Amino acid sequence: MIKKEELKLVTEWDKTFLKSDKVDHSKVTFINRYGITLAADMYVPKNAEGKLPAIAVSGPFGAVKEQCSGLYAQNLAERGFLTIAFDPSFTGESGGNVRYMASPDINTEDFMSAVDFLSLNERVDPDRIGILGICGWGGMALNTAVLDTRIKATVASTMYDMTRVNANGYFDADDNEEARYQQRKNLCAQRLEDLKAGEYKRAGGVVDPLPDDAPFFVKDYYDYYKTDRGYHARSLNSNDGWNVIGCESFMNQPILKYSNEIRSAVLLIHGEKAHSCYFSKDAYAAMIKDSKYTGNKELMIIPGASHTDLYDGGEKKVIPFDKIEIFYREYLK
Repeated sequence: MIKKEELKLVTEWDKTFLKSDKVDHSKVTFINRYGITLAADMYVPKNAEGKLPAIAVSGPFGAVKEQCSGLYAQNLAERGFLTIAFDPSFTGESGGNVRYMASPDINTEDFMSAVDFLSLNERVDPDRIGILGICGWGGMALNTAVLDTRIKATVASTMYDMTRVNANGYFDADDNEEARYQQRKNLCAQRLEDLKAGEYKRAGGVVDPLPDDAPFFVKDYYDYYKTDRGYHARSLNSNDGWNVIGCESFMNQPILKYSNEIRSAVLLIHGEKAHSCYFSKDAYAAMIKDSKYTGNKELMIIPGASHTDLYDGGEKKVIPFDKIEIFYREYLK
């Protein structure tokens, strides 16, 4: 018997964005194949009739559905799609009795279980389901698109490959055996410290206060996660971060190995000035290399945009929602 965990879900509107009067909002839950119950916000266009195309949204890595994944989901619901924005396992309002852990496998499964939920929803056309991942969940979305043949269209916005950044460091600066060995050694030592202490040490979220000499991308994160623009009490990045050992397995499990076998449509979107833009450029190149399925793949670079500009649009509102809508309408038909 598959049983759901009993989750404590917030009933009041506690998002970092305003509630739309064009959609109906409700909380839903579903179970992944590891028995973890996930919590999601569901957005349905008001007065919608018939079976609807649907999109599952998650990310960024260390964020919650009350931040930008919910913003994306609500906006797309205004455009006629049934959407859910979910918290991944062990985070936010979702279940899992060890908190603040991440796993390339479990987090890919989180997206697949969201597709399960949508496929069985009576308001959804199961042949018109897409997914959308932001930041680290952009990489997870691509990884899911390789595995899940039910997905017809995938958008990855301002994506990270979390296995690459954990193994190689930012900008691949630590892409060498010695650096990886030292990191593995430190994490193994931390495992024992946690067991002796009886609790997992947190790594810390976005640095606060912000040092004067902080790199641009750290300032970019601070401006979103640590200010009224994007702060949320349940967000790991806004507060104490993941467990120190929370991403240990990412160092040894590269995702996207078979990305050039994705047959369904993929749209990668990234800001020109984002520190992370190399992830999307390299992911796109790998996805079309020696592939028979290049005609429905696209890389879109937004001029002048930073990494977090694609979280909420930034001052210039640069999220290309019109383009995203056109993409989904073409491939979810």
